[in-house]
Formats: sequence, C-alpha cells, structure tokens
Amino acid sequence: MPRFAANLTMMFTEWPFLERFQAAAENNFPAVEYLFPYAHRPEQVRAALVGAGLQQALFNAPPGEWDAGERGIACHAERRAEFEAGIRQALIYAQATNLRRLHVMSGLGSRESPAQRAAYEDSLRLACDLAGAAGLDILIEPINARNMPGYFLNDFAYAAALIETLARPNLKLQFDIYHRQILHGDVLTGLQTLLPITGHVQIAAVPRRHEPGTGELDDAAILHALDALGYDGFVGCEYNPESSTLPGLTWRQKLGFPGAPT
Repeated sequence: MPRFAANLTMMFTEWPFLERFQAAAENNFPAVEYLFPYAHRPEQVRAALVGAGLQQALFNAPPGEWDAGERGIACHAERRAEFEAGIRQALIYAQATNLRRLHVMSGLGSRESPAQRAAYEDSLRLACDLAGAAGLDILIEPINARNMPGYFLNDFAYAAALIETLARPNLKLQFDIYHRQILHGDVLTGLQTLLPITGHVQIAAVPRRHEPGTGELDDAAILHALDALGYDGFVGCEYNPESSTLPGLTWRQKLGFPGAPT
C-alpha cells in the first residue's frame, strides 16, 4: 500500500510552515516533503518534524536565487563554489531531520550546450561525493517546460542515461508522475522501466496539478502498479489543493486507499 508524504510547500498552507507538520500528522500522513527548509533553523525544523512524529521524505538543495527566478545552479560552472556551499548547507539540515534523499535542481539552461552539460555532470559528481559520505542519495527530476520554462533537465531518457553514465550508486531518479505525463506520457511503462533507478515518486493530477484522481490519468491504477512493481518508498503528494487542503484529502478514500480522515 502506498505510503504518502504530504508536500508542505503546496499542502496545509493555511498554517504557518512549522505548524504544517502537526497538521499533516493529524490527517494521517506518515511523512512530509517540501521544497526548502532554509528559512528556518535546522533545530526548528527538527523539532516540528519530531514533535509531529513524522519522517522526512525529501527536500531540495538550495536553488540559487529562487525569488529572482533561478531554479537551481548545477548546470552553471561559474556557480560551482556556491553550489558546493549549498550542498553542504543542505547536509546540515539532512542530519537534523534524518533525511536520506536530497533533490538537486539542474537550473535553467540548455542540454545543447556542451559546457552546461559538463558543468551539470561535474556538479552531480560533487553532490554525490558529499552526500554519499553522509549516507544520502542525490535525486534528479525531469521537469516539464509548461511549469518551468527553460529547465535544463527536461527529459526522462536523458536523466536515465546520465545516471548510467555517471555510475554513482547514490544517484537516483525522482519520478514525478505529473511531469512524466506532460513530457512523455506512457507513465506505467516508464515506471516499469525506470523503477530500478528511482529513489522517490511524486504524484498530482494532470493537467491541473490538483488532487490525484481529478485529472486525465487513472491515478488509482498507477498507485496500485507501484505496489505491484515493489516500490516501497514514499509517494510525495506534490499537488495544489483545488480549494483548501482538508476537504480535498478525501481523494485517498475515493481512490481506495486507507488513511483518509473521516
């Protein structure tokens, strides 16, 4: 049975960030994920997590100047020192929250640029080395251009080839079902093929990115397929509630999974 992680960047936004952990726990989520913890001290995040009795499934390494439109800096060689500092900062938060999987965003760029491809590969090697010493996996996620125009990593086949080429045991794929459907379709075949290199799965309905079960895909069938394939990690609920968070949580019951509030 899938184990769901609430994405606190998108869900439970009716509460201040550090109060979202308890709200997620009270609504039967065993784990949480979010984009970034860095606006709060590591001990504050740990206290919220431990106080709610939750596991930390995922967060992202620092992405550069997010509010200025940056979406990672890994493909930019001139930002190497900043990138390394960001990974080291993320590892401090990882230690505080017992995180095992860290997502590294590629940044905006072009895979047609040999320099940016080389910089991205070098950054991932560095991240894997630093994270591996701390017992963490590094995740990379293809993201569609509709949501993030110009994102460097926008192809699942390229991501899979890169994981094979770099051959780092702690470099894994972050398989976002929403992005996969928009980029390539063929979600079930993609999961079957790529699950051996997948470290984390996320879900949202396509095309509006609301609660699972409200879009064009049979999300219940996809989640059951994950079980059948033997996936035992968390499924991150990275969706924007159609109205407010709590009424929309009945999607779990509607799709036939336990744990939804009554």
